[in-house]
Amino acid sequence: MKMKNAFAASVSVAALLATTFAASAQSMDELVAAAKAEGQLTTIALPHTWCGYGKVIEAFKAKYPGIAVNELNPDAGSADEIEAIKANKGNAGPQAPDVIDVGLSFGPTAKADGLIQPYKVSTWDTIPDSAKDAEGYWYGDYYGVLSFGINKSIISTSPASWADLMKADYANAVALAGDPRTSNNAIMSVYAAGLSTGADAAGAADAGLQYFKALNEAGNFVPVDAEASAIAQGTTPIAVNWDYNLLAARDGFAGNPEFEIIVPSDSVIAGVYIQAISAYAPHPNAAKLWMEYLYSDEGQLGWLAGYCHPIRFNDLTANGKVPQALLDALPAAENYAKAVFPTLEEQNAAKAQISSQWDVVVGAAIQ
Repeated sequence: MKMKNAFAASVSVAALLATTFAASAQSMDELVAAAKAEGQLTTIALPHTWCGYGKVIEAFKAKYPGIAVNELNPDAGSADEIEAIKANKGNAGPQAPDVIDVGLSFGPTAKADGLIQPYKVSTWDTIPDSAKDAEGYWYGDYYGVLSFGINKSIISTSPASWADLMKADYANAVALAGDPRTSNNAIMSVYAAGLSTGADAAGAADAGLQYFKALNEAGNFVPVDAEASAIAQGTTPIAVNWDYNLLAARDGFAGNPEFEIIVPSDSVIAGVYIQAISAYAPHPNAAKLWMEYLYSDEGQLGWLAGYCHPIRFNDLTANGKVPQALLDALPAAENYAKAVFPTLEEQNAAKAQISSQWDVVVGAAIQ
Protein backbone atom coordinates (compact mmCIF):
# COMPACT_ATOMS: atom_id res chain seq x y z
CA MET A 1 0.00 0.00 0.00
CA LYS A 2 2.83 2.38 0.82
CA MET A 3 4.46 1.67 -2.51
CA LYS A 4 1.15 2.34 -4.27
CA ASN A 5 0.77 5.70 -2.51
CA ALA A 6 4.35 6.67 -3.33
CA PHE A 7 3.74 5.68 -6.94
CA ALA A 8 0.57 7.78 -7.06
CA ALA A 9 2.51 10.78 -5.73
CA SER A 10 5.18 10.39 -8.41
CA VAL A 11 2.47 10.14 -11.06
CA SER A 12 0.94 13.40 -9.83
CA VAL A 13 4.31 15.15 -10.15
CA ALA A 14 4.83 13.58 -13.57
CA ALA A 15 1.38 14.66 -14.73
CA LEU A 16 2.26 18.24 -13.82
CA LEU A 17 5.51 17.95 -15.74
CA ALA A 18 3.60 16.51 -18.71
CA THR A 19 1.27 19.52 -18.77
CA THR A 20 4.24 21.87 -18.61
CA PHE A 21 6.06 20.01 -21.37
CA ALA A 22 3.07 20.15 -23.69
CA ALA A 23 2.65 23.87 -23.12
CA SER A 24 6.25 25.04 -23.22
CA ALA A 25 8.03 22.47 -25.39
CA GLN A 26 10.61 21.56 -22.74
CA SER A 27 13.90 20.06 -23.78
CA MET A 28 14.44 16.36 -24.31
CA ASP A 29 16.56 16.27 -21.15
CA GLU A 30 13.60 17.51 -19.13
CA LEU A 31 11.27 15.00 -20.77
CA VAL A 32 13.68 12.17 -20.06
CA ALA A 33 13.91 13.25 -16.42
CA ALA A 34 10.12 13.37 -16.11
CA ALA A 35 9.75 9.95 -17.75
CA LYS A 36 12.36 8.43 -15.43
CA ALA A 37 10.49 9.88 -12.46
CA GLU A 38 7.47 7.87 -13.60
CA GLY A 39 9.68 4.82 -14.05
CA GLN A 40 7.42 2.80 -16.31
CA LEU A 41 5.78 2.61 -19.72
CA THR A 42 2.82 0.31 -20.35
CA THR A 43 2.36 -0.93 -23.91
CA ILE A 44 -0.25 -3.27 -25.36
CA ALA A 45 -0.54 -5.52 -28.41
CA LEU A 46 3.12 -5.41 -29.48
CA PRO A 47 4.23 -8.95 -30.43
CA HIS A 48 8.01 -9.15 -30.59
CA THR A 49 7.97 -10.73 -34.05
CA TRP A 50 5.83 -7.95 -35.58
CA CYS A 51 7.79 -5.16 -37.28
CA GLY A 52 10.84 -5.90 -35.17
CA TYR A 53 9.09 -4.76 -31.98
CA GLY A 54 11.08 -7.09 -29.73
CA LYS A 55 14.34 -5.37 -30.60
CA VAL A 56 12.70 -1.92 -30.62
CA ILE A 57 11.49 -2.38 -27.05
CA GLU A 58 14.87 -3.63 -25.87
CA ALA A 59 16.63 -0.71 -27.56
CA PHE A 60 14.30 1.76 -25.83
CA LYS A 61 15.03 0.22 -22.43
CA ALA A 62 18.77 0.28 -23.11
CA LYS A 63 18.65 3.93 -24.18
CA TYR A 64 16.58 4.99 -21.17
CA PRO A 65 17.58 2.78 -18.22
CA GLY A 66 15.27 3.14 -15.27
CA ILE A 67 12.10 3.01 -17.35
CA ALA A 68 10.54 -0.45 -17.17
CA VAL A 69 8.31 -1.57 -20.04
CA ASN A 70 5.16 -3.36 -18.92
CA GLU A 71 3.89 -5.30 -21.95
CA LEU A 72 0.17 -6.11 -21.91
CA ASN A 73 -1.41 -8.82 -24.09
CA PRO A 74 1.07 -8.87 -27.01
CA ASP A 75 -1.35 -10.78 -29.26
CA ALA A 76 -4.31 -8.40 -28.82
CA GLY A 77 -5.94 -6.62 -31.76
CA SER A 78 -6.69 -2.96 -32.31
CA ALA A 79 -10.21 -3.20 -30.88
CA ASP A 80 -8.78 -4.81 -27.73
CA GLU A 81 -6.42 -1.88 -27.28
CA ILE A 82 -9.27 0.61 -27.43
CA GLU A 83 -11.29 -1.44 -24.96
CA ALA A 84 -8.32 -1.51 -22.59
CA ILE A 85 -8.30 2.30 -22.48
CA LYS A 86 -12.05 2.40 -21.86
CA ALA A 87 -11.88 -0.22 -19.13
CA ASN A 88 -9.11 1.57 -17.25
CA LYS A 89 -10.17 5.21 -17.37
CA GLY A 90 -10.02 5.53 -13.59
CA ASN A 91 -7.21 3.05 -13.05
CA ALA A 92 -3.55 4.08 -12.81
CA GLY A 93 -2.46 0.49 -12.25
CA PRO A 94 -0.55 -1.94 -14.48
CA GLN A 95 -3.54 -2.85 -16.68
CA ALA A 96 -3.93 0.70 -18.03
CA PRO A 97 -2.08 1.19 -21.34
CA ASP A 98 -0.13 4.38 -21.89
CA VAL A 99 0.19 3.99 -25.66
CA ILE A 100 -1.53 2.14 -28.48
CA ASP A 101 -0.57 0.93 -31.94
CA VAL A 102 -3.75 0.41 -33.99
CA GLY A 103 -5.16 0.33 -37.49
CA LEU A 104 -5.82 3.68 -39.17
CA SER A 105 -9.59 3.53 -38.78
CA PHE A 106 -9.31 3.50 -34.98
CA GLY A 107 -7.55 6.88 -34.79
CA PRO A 108 -10.39 9.25 -35.67
CA THR A 109 -12.93 7.31 -33.62
CA ALA A 110 -10.66 7.20 -30.57
CA LYS A 111 -10.14 10.95 -30.89
CA ALA A 112 -13.88 11.58 -31.21
CA ASP A 113 -14.51 9.44 -28.13
CA GLY A 114 -11.94 11.36 -26.07
CA LEU A 115 -9.73 8.31 -25.55
CA ILE A 116 -6.42 9.75 -26.77
CA GLN A 117 -4.44 12.92 -26.16
CA PRO A 118 -2.45 15.13 -28.56
CA TYR A 119 1.33 15.16 -28.73
CA LYS A 120 3.52 16.21 -31.65
CA VAL A 121 6.93 14.55 -31.76
CA SER A 122 9.99 16.58 -32.66
CA THR A 123 10.11 14.99 -36.14
CA TRP A 124 6.46 15.90 -36.77
CA ASP A 125 7.09 17.79 -39.99
CA THR A 126 8.64 14.73 -41.66
CA ILE A 127 5.47 12.65 -41.19
CA PRO A 128 3.25 12.92 -44.31
CA ASP A 129 0.19 15.10 -43.71
CA SER A 130 -2.08 12.39 -45.10
CA ALA A 131 -0.91 10.00 -42.38
CA LYS A 132 -1.46 12.11 -39.28
CA ASP A 133 -4.10 14.04 -37.39
CA ALA A 134 -3.46 17.77 -37.83
CA GLU A 135 -3.88 18.37 -34.10
CA GLY A 136 -1.49 15.57 -33.12
CA TYR A 137 -3.95 13.09 -31.63
CA TRP A 138 -2.68 10.22 -33.79
CA TYR A 139 0.00 9.71 -36.41
CA GLY A 140 1.10 6.98 -38.77
CA ASP A 141 3.96 4.84 -37.54
CA TYR A 142 4.73 2.29 -40.25
CA TYR A 143 3.14 0.94 -43.38
CA GLY A 144 3.24 -1.72 -46.00
CA VAL A 145 2.69 -1.27 -49.72
CA LEU A 146 0.88 -3.61 -52.05
CA SER A 147 3.49 -5.51 -54.01
CA PHE A 148 4.01 -8.51 -56.24
CA GLY A 149 5.62 -11.65 -54.82
CA ILE A 150 7.03 -13.77 -57.63
CA ASN A 151 7.97 -17.44 -57.60
CA LYS A 152 11.08 -17.29 -59.79
CA SER A 153 11.11 -21.02 -60.43
CA ILE A 154 8.04 -20.44 -62.59
CA ILE A 155 8.18 -16.77 -63.64
CA SER A 156 11.51 -15.95 -65.29
CA THR A 157 10.80 -12.29 -66.13
CA SER A 158 9.16 -10.41 -63.30
CA PRO A 159 6.35 -7.91 -63.98
CA ALA A 160 7.27 -4.33 -63.10
CA SER A 161 3.79 -2.83 -63.09
CA TRP A 162 0.08 -3.56 -62.88
CA ALA A 163 -0.04 -3.03 -66.63
CA ASP A 164 2.50 -5.83 -67.09
CA LEU A 165 0.22 -8.32 -65.40
CA MET A 166 -2.04 -8.23 -68.46
CA LYS A 167 0.71 -9.73 -70.64
CA ALA A 168 0.29 -13.23 -72.03
CA ASP A 169 3.53 -14.16 -70.23
CA TYR A 170 1.53 -14.31 -67.01
CA ALA A 171 -1.27 -16.67 -67.98
CA ASN A 172 -2.73 -18.52 -64.98
CA ALA A 173 -0.31 -16.71 -62.68
CA VAL A 174 -1.80 -13.71 -60.83
CA ALA A 175 -3.62 -14.12 -57.52
CA LEU A 176 -4.82 -12.00 -54.61
CA ALA A 177 -4.22 -12.60 -50.91
CA GLY A 178 -7.81 -12.98 -49.81
CA ASP A 179 -11.29 -12.57 -51.22
CA PRO A 180 -12.26 -9.08 -52.51
CA ARG A 181 -15.73 -9.59 -51.07
CA THR A 182 -14.40 -9.78 -47.52
CA SER A 183 -10.65 -9.13 -47.30
CA ASN A 184 -9.30 -5.59 -46.90
CA ASN A 185 -6.00 -6.75 -48.37
CA ALA A 186 -7.69 -7.94 -51.56
CA ILE A 187 -10.05 -4.95 -51.71
CA MET A 188 -7.15 -2.51 -51.59
CA SER A 189 -5.37 -4.54 -54.26
CA VAL A 190 -8.34 -4.01 -56.57
CA TYR A 191 -8.31 -0.32 -55.66
CA ALA A 192 -4.58 -0.10 -56.43
CA ALA A 193 -5.10 -1.72 -59.81
CA GLY A 194 -7.78 0.85 -60.56
CA LEU A 195 -5.47 3.76 -59.76
CA SER A 196 -2.85 2.27 -62.07
CA THR A 197 -5.19 2.80 -65.01
CA GLY A 198 -5.22 6.56 -64.46
CA ALA A 199 -8.47 6.70 -62.48
CA ASP A 200 -8.73 9.12 -59.58
CA ALA A 201 -9.61 8.08 -56.03
CA ALA A 202 -13.34 8.40 -56.70
CA GLY A 203 -13.19 6.16 -59.77
CA ALA A 204 -10.52 3.69 -58.62
CA ALA A 205 -12.91 1.05 -57.31
CA ASP A 206 -14.85 0.83 -60.57
CA ALA A 207 -11.65 0.93 -62.63
CA GLY A 208 -10.16 -1.80 -60.46
CA LEU A 209 -13.17 -4.05 -60.95
CA GLN A 210 -12.91 -3.54 -64.71
CA TYR A 211 -9.17 -4.26 -64.54
CA PHE A 212 -9.73 -7.61 -62.82
CA LYS A 213 -12.57 -8.43 -65.18
CA ALA A 214 -10.12 -7.99 -68.07
CA LEU A 215 -7.37 -9.88 -66.22
CA ASN A 216 -9.77 -12.77 -65.63
CA GLU A 217 -11.00 -12.79 -69.23
CA ALA A 218 -7.38 -12.82 -70.43
CA GLY A 219 -6.82 -16.00 -68.42
CA ASN A 220 -4.18 -14.43 -66.18
CA PHE A 221 -6.16 -14.29 -62.93
CA VAL A 222 -6.08 -17.29 -60.61
CA PRO A 223 -9.08 -17.28 -58.21
CA VAL A 224 -7.13 -18.87 -55.35
CA ASP A 225 -6.10 -17.26 -52.06
CA ALA A 226 -2.37 -16.62 -52.50
CA GLU A 227 -1.06 -18.05 -49.25
CA ALA A 228 2.59 -19.03 -48.84
CA SER A 229 1.86 -22.70 -49.57
CA ALA A 230 0.03 -21.89 -52.81
CA ILE A 231 2.93 -19.66 -53.90
CA ALA A 232 5.56 -22.30 -53.12
CA GLN A 233 3.58 -25.03 -54.90
CA GLY A 234 3.27 -22.88 -58.02
CA THR A 235 -0.52 -22.56 -57.88
CA THR A 236 -0.28 -18.77 -57.52
CA PRO A 237 3.17 -17.85 -58.87
CA ILE A 238 2.46 -14.10 -58.70
CA ALA A 239 0.86 -13.01 -55.43
CA VAL A 240 -0.39 -9.51 -54.66
CA ASN A 241 0.06 -8.76 -50.97
CA TRP A 242 1.51 -6.29 -48.48
CA ASP A 243 5.27 -6.15 -48.85
CA TYR A 244 6.00 -7.09 -45.23
CA ASN A 245 3.98 -10.30 -45.63
CA LEU A 246 5.82 -11.15 -48.82
CA LEU A 247 9.22 -10.36 -47.31
CA ALA A 248 8.46 -12.62 -44.36
CA ALA A 249 7.36 -15.35 -46.81
CA ARG A 250 10.65 -14.93 -48.67
CA ASP A 251 12.56 -15.56 -45.46
CA GLY A 252 10.40 -18.60 -44.78
CA PHE A 253 11.08 -20.06 -48.22
CA ALA A 254 14.84 -19.75 -47.58
CA GLY A 255 15.54 -19.88 -51.31
CA ASN A 256 13.18 -22.76 -52.10
CA PRO A 257 11.65 -21.40 -54.20
CA GLU A 258 13.59 -18.27 -55.07
CA PHE A 259 11.15 -15.46 -54.36
CA GLU A 260 11.31 -11.87 -55.59
CA ILE A 261 9.27 -8.91 -54.32
CA ILE A 262 8.46 -6.09 -56.75
CA VAL A 263 6.79 -2.79 -55.86
CA PRO A 264 4.80 -1.87 -58.98
CA SER A 265 5.89 1.29 -60.73
CA ASP A 266 2.46 2.54 -61.74
CA SER A 267 0.43 2.40 -58.50
CA VAL A 268 1.78 2.15 -54.96
CA ILE A 269 -0.86 1.93 -52.24
CA ALA A 270 0.15 2.06 -48.60
CA GLY A 271 -1.71 0.59 -45.63
CA VAL A 272 -0.74 2.38 -42.44
CA TYR A 273 -0.91 1.73 -38.71
CA ILE A 274 -0.97 4.58 -36.20
CA GLN A 275 0.35 5.48 -32.74
CA ALA A 276 -1.46 7.41 -30.04
CA ILE A 277 -1.19 8.18 -26.34
CA SER A 278 -4.07 7.27 -24.05
CA ALA A 279 -5.98 10.23 -22.65
CA TYR A 280 -5.78 8.40 -19.32
CA ALA A 281 -2.12 7.36 -19.53
CA PRO A 282 -0.72 6.75 -16.02
CA HIS A 283 2.76 7.56 -17.37
CA PRO A 284 2.25 10.45 -19.82
CA ASN A 285 5.89 11.52 -19.96
CA ALA A 286 7.13 7.98 -20.56
CA ALA A 287 4.50 7.74 -23.30
CA LYS A 288 5.79 10.91 -24.95
CA LEU A 289 9.39 9.74 -24.64
CA TRP A 290 8.37 6.44 -26.26
CA MET A 291 6.87 8.38 -29.14
CA GLU A 292 10.01 10.49 -29.47
CA TYR A 293 12.05 7.29 -29.66
CA LEU A 294 9.78 5.59 -32.19
CA TYR A 295 9.86 8.61 -34.48
CA SER A 296 13.59 9.19 -34.14
CA ASP A 297 15.87 7.87 -36.88
CA GLU A 298 16.87 4.99 -34.59
CA GLY A 299 13.31 3.94 -33.81
CA GLN A 300 12.20 4.20 -37.41
CA LEU A 301 15.09 2.02 -38.58
CA GLY A 302 14.12 -0.54 -35.93
CA TRP A 303 10.78 -1.01 -37.65
CA LEU A 304 12.45 -1.15 -41.04
CA ALA A 305 14.68 -3.99 -39.84
CA GLY A 306 11.41 -5.82 -39.15
CA TYR A 307 10.26 -5.22 -42.77
CA CYS A 308 7.69 -2.56 -41.87
CA HIS A 309 8.38 0.70 -43.66
CA PRO A 310 8.54 3.52 -41.12
CA ILE A 311 6.35 6.50 -41.86
CA ARG A 312 9.46 8.68 -42.26
CA PHE A 313 11.01 6.30 -44.80
CA ASN A 314 11.16 8.82 -47.65
CA ASP A 315 12.77 11.42 -45.41
CA LEU A 316 15.32 8.90 -44.12
CA THR A 317 16.30 7.71 -47.58
CA ALA A 318 16.49 11.25 -48.95
CA ASN A 319 18.97 12.12 -46.22
CA GLY A 320 21.05 8.95 -46.52
CA LYS A 321 20.01 7.65 -43.09
CA VAL A 322 19.13 4.08 -44.10
CA PRO A 323 22.02 1.58 -43.88
CA GLN A 324 22.75 -0.16 -47.15
CA ALA A 325 22.25 -3.57 -45.55
CA LEU A 326 18.62 -2.70 -44.76
CA LEU A 327 18.03 -1.34 -48.25
CA ASP A 328 19.51 -4.48 -49.79
CA ALA A 329 16.94 -6.60 -47.95
CA LEU A 330 14.06 -4.60 -49.43
CA PRO A 331 12.65 -3.84 -52.88
CA ALA A 332 14.11 -0.75 -54.57
CA ALA A 333 13.40 2.44 -52.63
CA GLU A 334 12.37 4.62 -55.57
CA ASN A 335 8.89 3.16 -55.97
CA TYR A 336 8.17 3.55 -52.25
CA ALA A 337 8.50 7.30 -52.79
CA LYS A 338 5.33 7.07 -54.90
CA ALA A 339 3.26 5.59 -52.08
CA VAL A 340 -0.30 6.91 -51.78
CA PHE A 341 -2.12 6.75 -48.44
CA PRO A 342 -5.87 6.49 -49.14
CA THR A 343 -8.05 8.34 -46.66
CA LEU A 344 -10.51 6.45 -44.51
CA GLU A 345 -13.34 7.85 -46.59
CA GLU A 346 -11.71 6.59 -49.78
CA GLN A 347 -11.07 3.17 -48.25
CA ASN A 348 -14.62 2.82 -46.98
CA ALA A 349 -16.10 3.82 -50.32
CA ALA A 350 -13.86 1.36 -52.17
CA LYS A 351 -14.74 -1.43 -49.76
CA ALA A 352 -18.47 -0.89 -50.22
CA GLN A 353 -18.27 -0.89 -54.00
CA ILE A 354 -15.71 -3.64 -54.56
CA SER A 355 -17.13 -6.10 -52.03
CA SER A 356 -20.67 -5.73 -53.37
CA GLN A 357 -19.85 -5.71 -57.11
CA TRP A 358 -17.03 -8.25 -57.42
CA ASP A 359 -19.38 -11.14 -58.20
CA VAL A 360 -21.33 -9.12 -60.77
CA VAL A 361 -18.40 -7.49 -62.56
CA VAL A 362 -15.56 -10.02 -62.26
CA GLY A 363 -17.44 -13.20 -61.34
CA ALA A 364 -14.41 -15.11 -60.11
CA ALA A 365 -15.10 -16.77 -56.76
CA ILE A 366 -11.93 -17.07 -54.68
CA GLN A 367 -11.16 -20.60 -53.50
